[in-house]
Amino acid sequence: MDIEVGGFLGLIVLVLNIWAIISIVKSGASTGSQVLWVILILLLPVVGLILWWFAGPKGG
Repeated sequence: MDIEVGGFLGLIVLVLNIWAIISIVKSGASTGSQVLWVILILLLPVVGLILWWFAGPKGG
């Protein structure tokens, strides 16, 4: 049961991270800023996603 729940939560985090990365790339932020946000989300999936949600560039 734990593996199923963990796999499902992992899938949700993956989908949200992909959505965040697409939103970052579409945003009007500078290229350097976009690269830093994408790296942050790739290295720290959950923390990076939360930080992006509150402080990151929004899609344009």
